[in-house]
Amino acid sequence: MNIFVGNLNFRTTEDDLHAAFSQYGDVDSVRIIQDRETQRSRGFGFVEMANDNDAQDAINALNGSSLDERELKVNEARPREPRPRRY
Repeated sequence: MNIFVGNLNFRTTEDDLHAAFSQYGDVDSVRIIQDRETQRSRGFGFVEMANDNDAQDAINALNGSSLDERELKVNEARPREPRPRRY
């Protein structure tokens, strides 16, 4: 399951997220989205977990919890909506 994690502190690292989610099961991947120009965190990311039950446990436990002094927004990621091409 792909999990959206929002309201991240700009100092939070992928290792920090991995540690938080691995308490609930095996984590396949962690990706914090960065601004293309500045390479700074955009304040959100995605965590993939293979086991849906573990992923749901992580969502339930971590949504609204605090990480690096920020209250996390955690839910199942929605599919990306198509965007018009820029020319």
